[in-house]
Amino acid sequence: MSKKELKNQEIKRYEKHLILDELGYSGQLKLLNSKILIIGAGGLGSPVALYLASAGIGTIGIADGDNVDLSNLQRQIMHFTKDIGTPKVNSAKEKMKAINPNINVITYNIYLDKSNIIDIVSKYDFIIDCCDNFATKFLINEACILANKPFSHGGIFKFVGQTMTILPKKSACYACIFDSPPPKESIPSCSTSGILGTIPGILGTIQATEAIKYITNCGQLLTNQLFTFDALNMDFRKISLEKNTHCKICSSQFKNS
Repeated sequence: MSKKELKNQEIKRYEKHLILDELGYSGQLKLLNSKILIIGAGGLGSPVALYLASAGIGTIGIADGDNVDLSNLQRQIMHFTKDIGTPKVNSAKEKMKAINPNINVITYNIYLDKSNIIDIVSKYDFIIDCCDNFATKFLINEACILANKPFSHGGIFKFVGQTMTILPKKSACYACIFDSPPPKESIPSCSTSGILGTIPGILGTIQATEAIKYITNCGQLLTNQLFTFDALNMDFRKISLEKNTHCKICSSQFKNS
C-alpha cells in the first residue's frame, strides 16, 4: 500500500506539529501513516482517542463492548448526555471524526478475549491499554508480547494513576512487574470506591503522548519505568524497573517452552 502524503488543508491543520524540530513534516507523515489501537472507550480511552484524532493518526481502532451510561459522564469526556444507551465505540467514532474527518476510525463493539485479541492487535503499530480490569490488562500484555506489538499500560484508582510503555523483547513487560491478576474480590473497583473525574484525563494524555513519541521516534519513552502520580498531593514520580528474566510471559524460557 502506498504511503499517504499531507494535503494542503492538513498542512494548515498540523502546522504546530510541523514547526517542531523534533517532529516536523516527516514526523507528521509517520503519524498519518500509522495505525493505533485503543482498548477501552471510557475514562482513559476518551482523552487518548480525542488527542490521537487531533494529532492526525491515520487509522485509529477502538474496542469496547459497553454502552454509555449516565454514571460515565463525570469522567468519560468523549461521551455526551445524548449518547446514553448507545455503544461507546459509536459515540467515540462520532466525536473523533468531528474533530478530524480525515482520519480512519475502526470500531470493535466487542469485549476482547483470547479468541479475538491476537487477530485484532496484529493489525496495529501501537496498542494503548485503557481498560478498567486486571484480567484484560494481563490479556493485553500477553497478546502484545506474542504479536510483538509495543503498547502503553495505564491504570487509575481514586486519585492515582500509573503508566508504563512496553517494547516486546526490549523492556520489562506488565507481567515482569505484576506477576498475575489479584483475586477479583480483593481489589475494589472505581464503581465501589470512586474516582476523581480529572484523573483519567491526566493519565490518558500521557498515554497518547507516549504513542505519538513512539510513532515519530521522538524523545524518551517510559520503558523500564513505572510513572505514577497521586493527584491528592500532586506527587509525581518514576520508578525504575528491570526486565524479569524469569517472567512467564516475555522470558526466553517461557517462549521456548
